[in-house]
Amino acid sequence: MSITANWSYPTSIRFGAGRISEIADACASAGIRNPLLVTDRGLAHMEITTKTLDLLEAAGLGRAIFADVDPNPNEKNAASGVKVFKDGNHDGVIAFGGGAGLDLGKLVAFLAGQTRPLWDFEDIGDWWMRADADAIAPIVAVPTTAGTGSEVGRASVITNSVTEQKKIIFHPKFLPSVVICDPELTVGMPKFITAGTGLDAFAHCVEAFCSPHYHPMSQGMALEGMRLVKEYLPRAYADGGDIEARAHMMSAASMGATAFQKGLGAIHALSHPIGAMYHTHHGTTNAVCMPAVLQFNKPEIEHVMGQAANYLGIDGGFDGFCTYVDDLNASLGIPKSLTALGIDAPDIDRIVQGALDDLSTGGNPVTMTAENTRRLLLEIV
Repeated sequence: MSITANWSYPTSIRFGAGRISEIADACASAGIRNPLLVTDRGLAHMEITTKTLDLLEAAGLGRAIFADVDPNPNEKNAASGVKVFKDGNHDGVIAFGGGAGLDLGKLVAFLAGQTRPLWDFEDIGDWWMRADADAIAPIVAVPTTAGTGSEVGRASVITNSVTEQKKIIFHPKFLPSVVICDPELTVGMPKFITAGTGLDAFAHCVEAFCSPHYHPMSQGMALEGMRLVKEYLPRAYADGGDIEARAHMMSAASMGATAFQKGLGAIHALSHPIGAMYHTHHGTTNAVCMPAVLQFNKPEIEHVMGQAANYLGIDGGFDGFCTYVDDLNASLGIPKSLTALGIDAPDIDRIVQGALDDLSTGGNPVTMTAENTRRLLLEIV
């Protein structure tokens, strides 16, 4: 079976090995003549990035790049990116990379034409309507990891460097005009990034599936996304050059990010403040939190996760699923606690408050309170 396709859901997606060669055509399709490629510092000088810039230059689109992007991007990165965008008279963004490059790239395209400050567009109520939609530059997204799924998202997660809080900035036009999903771009990922990003996709699917909100389309997508991770993440981890496994993991990442329109939960509510305060890898932090959160939510999800276990071919219902998660984490080298992750003496009060303030709490099956969230966090420390 050829793992190559053109999809129109949730946006125009060009999927398949080698399709980065279509980057110039993707820009033309989005109406971009002078793109700014936004990525993170680690990717800036890697071969996949320089080759992409070569393709752009050969097509007469220049080779402009902005890479002053932190692993957990913040408002300072955004301001610097907007300045480069404006100074170069760019008319669109190629958001290139993992979650950091994708989120910051989308935000630069959004902010460059706005007059209000960044935090005025936080995902609260109808704040997104404050934006001048006509001033948002077009976006082409190119993921180079298989986890965050930001390439099909309508938001960016941005850290407020002053308050050390992760904030969600939302607008429907954050959704890129064109996405190129080329699994060849993920071949060079180190094992720990393959594991962390893959488990980020898994966490998206698990939390969406468990969310009490009604969204049957997302429910089905979350279930199949879990299956793809189960089948192909161990293969991608064992052999980074396994293009079939890499391709299916890219699908799982996009599926998880589409599915979580149904909601996220305590895994992300905890990992957001932990990542903002201690700069941990987001997907790995999700994986550390997942076993305890599953037990925390057991009274409300035992039956539905039993259904998932049946679909995934896991014996033992809910308990069998939890055992599978424990074993998967161990096989991928995931730390068992925040201490093992490198966080000594975490600030319990601040993390708990940050979790309760996070929008993800609204999708958790068990209502999160200061008391039970503290107990949950202490299980993870």
